[in-house]
Amino acid sequence: KMPNLECRMYEPRFPEVDAAVMIQVKHIADMGAYVSLLEYNNVEGMILFSELSRRRIRSISSLIKVGRQEPAIVLRVDRDKGYIDLSKRRVSEEEARSCEDKYNKSKLVHSIMRHVAETLEIDLEPIYQRIGWPLYRKYGHAFEAFKLIVADPDAILDVLTYEEKETGPDGQEVTKVVPAVTPEIKETLVQNIRRRMTPQPLKIRADVEMKCFQFDGVLHIKQAMRKAEAAGNTNCPVKIKLVAPPLYVLTTQTLDKKEASNVSEDLRLRVTPSFPKYKVYYFFQKSTFL
Repeated sequence: KMPNLECRMYEPRFPEVDAAVMIQVKHIADMGAYVSLLEYNNVEGMILFSELSRRRIRSISSLIKVGRQEPAIVLRVDRDKGYIDLSKRRVSEEEARSCEDKYNKSKLVHSIMRHVAETLEIDLEPIYQRIGWPLYRKYGHAFEAFKLIVADPDAILDVLTYEEKETGPDGQEVTKVVPAVTPEIKETLVQNIRRRMTPQPLKIRADVEMKCFQFDGVLHIKQAMRKAEAAGNTNCPVKIKLVAPPLYVLTTQTLDKKEASNVSEDLRLRVTPSFPKYKVYYFFQKSTFL
């Protein structure tokens, strides 16, 4: 049979009241809009028109569009009937930002987990029960655990256990603690995480014009270039190349955008004092992230 690849992203079946959740508008009715909660396996919810905006509503269509994804606040949850009432107007900017951030992380985790289930032709929910949800509990978000798995999968995955119930020889039900992650799941999961989450190096180039009208001007420019290369470090090496006099190009790459900005700033600070000394006239034309 085909594996069941449908599953909510988080352990609770329903969101908590006052939580910000990501919704997609399904259709608009007389009283409000029917939406699906993307993190909760598309369970249905409703936003009444009165909960759309703090201001007077002139036109519904300007406030809510079918297909649009956006954050909403949970007002009421009826677990038995499965009704969920939501509000769009009560979402603060801060809540909207953190909801989108959380959803983007959860979506990546979900896509990796789903791919593992699809590849191994097994149901998705048991993988969440054994791996995904325990990691959410332990790390606050499974995304944080996945980031660590890139470098050290054993430390994160080998400690996970799972309680299995089975019938003993005397017909009694016994609980057995087993490793949560089979070698097969581990291999597929780690492969997927590394493919999707290994950070890509960021390249930066700065175009520089350098001129020196002194005797031995070329030597002075070379010394200035050496100073520029010395501004780099092992995580962020700097290379400088001649394009055609007076144009030079500085390049560097790093995994960390903040470090990249620091190094390009450091380049200016370090290289700038050396130029007047060598009577080298220069200016940074532009610095771009490639």
